[in-house]
This record gives sequence, C-alpha cells and structure tokens, in this order.
Amino acid sequence: MRNTIAIIVAAGQGRRAETALPKQWQMLNGKPVISWSIEAFISHPQVDEVIVVTSADIPENVDLSGVKLAKGGETRTLSVRSGLDAILSPADDTAVLIHDAARPGLTHQIIDELLAALKTSDAAAPALPVQDALKRQNGNALETVSRDALYRVQTPQAFAYGTISKALESATDLVDDLAAVEALGATVALVKGSDRLHKITYAEDFDMVSRLMNSSLAPIRMGSGFDVHAFEPGDHVTLCGVKIPHSARLKGHSDADAAWHALTDAILGAVALGDIGDHFPPSDDRWKDADSGIFLKAAQSLALDAGYAIANCDITVICEAPKVKPHREAMRLRTAELLGLPLDAVSVKATTTEGLGFTGRREGIAAEAVVSLVRTEG
Repeated sequence: MRNTIAIIVAAGQGRRAETALPKQWQMLNGKPVISWSIEAFISHPQVDEVIVVTSADIPENVDLSGVKLAKGGETRTLSVRSGLDAILSPADDTAVLIHDAARPGLTHQIIDELLAALKTSDAAAPALPVQDALKRQNGNALETVSRDALYRVQTPQAFAYGTISKALESATDLVDDLAAVEALGATVALVKGSDRLHKITYAEDFDMVSRLMNSSLAPIRMGSGFDVHAFEPGDHVTLCGVKIPHSARLKGHSDADAAWHALTDAILGAVALGDIGDHFPPSDDRWKDADSGIFLKAAQSLALDAGYAIANCDITVICEAPKVKPHREAMRLRTAELLGLPLDAVSVKATTTEGLGFTGRREGIAAEAVVSLVRTEG
C-alpha cells in the first residue's frame, strides 16, 4: 500500500474571525479548533503521518505530540509547499491530503472517500452543490447565474504527491490547491462533502460549526469513575462536599473527596477527556487542600463545551465507617445544588465489603460513580 500523508495548514492569522488568538488555536466544543482535525487524521488507520504547517506561537493547551511541524509561508500556497517539503522521501504515488485547520468537522468517512477516489483520479475533494440563487451585479442591474454544475469545494483535498508537487513548483498564491492541478489538465473527482466541514472564517462561524458538529454526536454518553483514599489522623471525612465526623480523615492533595473525585472522572470519561489527574495534577500546589467541587464543576463545564449535559449520576461509597446513610440526603442535595440538577437526578448509596480488603480493614474509603450525559441542542 502506498503511504498517506496529511498536511494541515495552520499558518494564517484569521483576522476576519476577530479573536484574540488565530482561529485555529481557539477552543471549540472543549478542544482547540485544530485538535479536531489532528485527531481525525491520527486516528485514521490509513494515515501514516500528519504534518502541521504553522508560523504562529503555539498555545500550551494545544497538543501537537505525534505530528511533524513545518514552517508556514507568507501565503497559503507557500505554506502548502513547505508542508510538501517536510515529507521524507515521498514517492510520486504517495497520497497527500491537504486540509485547512479552520475546518474542524473532518470525519473518517470523508478521508475514506477521498482515498478511494484518488485510486482512479489525479485529485479529489469534498464538495457540496450550490443551493442558493446566484446573481452577478453590474452597476444597478443584476444578472442571474446558473447554479448547474456549480459546487462549494471543501478540504481536505487529495493528490498524488507527484501531481501536486509539480503543480505547485512555481505557484505562490492560489485560491486552493485544486487550482494548481486544474492548470495541468488533471482529472479531479468530487466526493460528497459535509456541512460539518464548514470553514470558520468569521466570529459567528464558531457557533455555527459547534452546532453542526454537535448534531452528529451520540444522543447519550455514559461514563464511570473510581477513586480511593487512605485514612490519616483527623476528625472528619469529606464526601460529596459534606463534612462527616470520624476518627480519621482521608489523605490526599486536595480535600480527598473520593465520591466527587469518582464522579469527576466519570464525567471526563464520558466525553473522552482523560481523568482528574490530567486536569488537576497532585503535583500542582494550586490544588493543595482544594475543594473538590472545583474539579467537579470544571468537568461539567468541559462536558458542556463538548456538547453534553449531565442527565443523572449514581455514586456508591464503599467503606465500613463512617456510616454514610445518615448523611446521604445532605450529600445528594449538595451534589445536585453544585451541578444544577434536580434532586431526583442524583443518587448516593453506600455499601461495605463485609470486612474484606482495605476498606474492610478500615484503612480507607473507595467510591465509584456512573453518569449519563445527554447531547445539548446548542
């Protein structure tokens, strides 16, 4: 099989978007815009390498591990040429997918269709037929332009390396990469595009693209979490934000609220955003003795950014002591208040291990949580 290389062009400043950072670094549904495309390419089984072309300072929250970087040029075309130059020992038939970072709605299906089309054509691109009426203005007069055979062309655009590298040898500023191969008389296949691939250009596009991407999300997500903390000398434990008198306290960098830690991990897991340690590492002094409600609210916010709201949660505390049942309703109420949920959407239970294991020996407390998330309309 021939190699497949993805080039993501991310060197633009995106001034029309009127954002503090270039649009490719802005957050969208819980991730930087560019991260959506990087993840789509890296996770595709036929893509061998991802090259990101950028000339901007890269924010710390943008994960570029697993990609190769190339320096951007003064124009988009020069940036593409820089990306092509970064390919190590390419063959003429190496498949190259060139994509705009400002189109985060990339899917494996689009990649599959482009690579299939490239087997019988010199180039391929996703496209959508023009639906609106078209007019050409001449002074005060309007002239109707036929929509027949007119398309809105998107990215990624796919080429054989030999074709695109030759086409761009002397080009400096083209409207897109297809323009270069069109001049060579190359055969171009158009595959069905997607509204999800709408390009972020203006500030209002962020909301539009967020909605388009959310519309294809699963309607329900499930997540589970588990946490353990050992006892140390103290006079209370904190569970679900409630201080419960006890002959010991739970040991941890924060307030060691095992119940809320488990629920935080369940929420993060449901939207595939790692775990509590990724977002609030115990090595960071900012979280020393911190209220675990901070972590729980942050996880809820990340889920909302990803297009999901908490529907209900179920927490089970595992310990011999202290007795949880007398405090269970307070724990439910505190959790519901923090998350803005109705009380009947929050369950708190407790159980023992019948004297078995570390909890049975009264060495600490374990907690597990399950959460369901529902897709938001926006």
